[in-house]
Amino acid sequence: MSEVILHHYATSPFSEKVRAGFGLKRLAWRSVDIPSIMPKPDLMPLTGGYRKTPVMQIGADIYCDTQLIMRELDRRFPTPTFYPGGKRGEADALAWWIDRNMFGPAVAVAFAVFGEAMPQAFKDDRAKFSGRNFDTAAMKKALPTQIDQLRAHLAWADAMLGNGRPFLLGAESGLVDLALYNPLWFIGRAVQGQASPLREFPRLLEWLERVKALGTGTPSALSSKDALAIARAATPEAPVAPADAFDPAGRKVGDMVTVTPDDTGRDPVAGTIVGLSPWEIVIAREAPEVGRVHLHFPRAGFVVQAA
Repeated sequence: MSEVILHHYATSPFSEKVRAGFGLKRLAWRSVDIPSIMPKPDLMPLTGGYRKTPVMQIGADIYCDTQLIMRELDRRFPTPTFYPGGKRGEADALAWWIDRNMFGPAVAVAFAVFGEAMPQAFKDDRAKFSGRNFDTAAMKKALPTQIDQLRAHLAWADAMLGNGRPFLLGAESGLVDLALYNPLWFIGRAVQGQASPLREFPRLLEWLERVKALGTGTPSALSSKDALAIARAATPEAPVAPADAFDPAGRKVGDMVTVTPDDTGRDPVAGTIVGLSPWEIVIAREAPEVGRVHLHFPRAGFVVQAA
């Protein structure tokens, strides 16, 4: 099997979710440092326009969104699992709750603290990415409301540790821990001490240190040009699930479609369906820099339309 390559940057919260996953699984991986804002000239040939961070590459197979990246890592490297106790359904559902309901308030809290210090190019990029103005004054004004919302979710997460278990679903760390670690790691970089929304949750603070202790595996640097060359020299793997007999729109292998995130970074990616399941869609596309690649997207949170 080809090496696992992560295209990311150091301060990306969702990248930290994957990096912590590498730590849990004690994996060696290749690290491609990408720009935090557009343009991303050596990433676009791989993703066809998908601009969110991170992106995982294995040969000529490109995995977009941590929802799918984590599932694929566990398929390829099942021990230790992201789903201890066989709680795959519970873990996936709770990770979705965290990604969709805690990440936004956490980022809003962090940007309210340090947003003014960000370069104008970053602000302009994030405005285009989100479809909203990067208005730091408005962020500060909304801070009490965002903390209110975040606090409610933190209280639920804290209650999961109420019986003394070390991790959110029991004695072993897993996907739910990695999902929650992502936004809390980002908050911790911005807000500390008495100002931290976490200060009233000592169990969560102790849990945070246990997840941090998992580390980030063993990374080694790889240039973006070398990553393109690896994709160009490789052949995409056959999809795990080539067809979906119950697809509600009657989609099938060979259909031309676009796949677009439904929240932010709504840049459609066009290709031909080569794999389809309730949790994944795989499309094939070609670019001169990489040849033929397969792009893997989750179904949840992505809109598929006929091209």
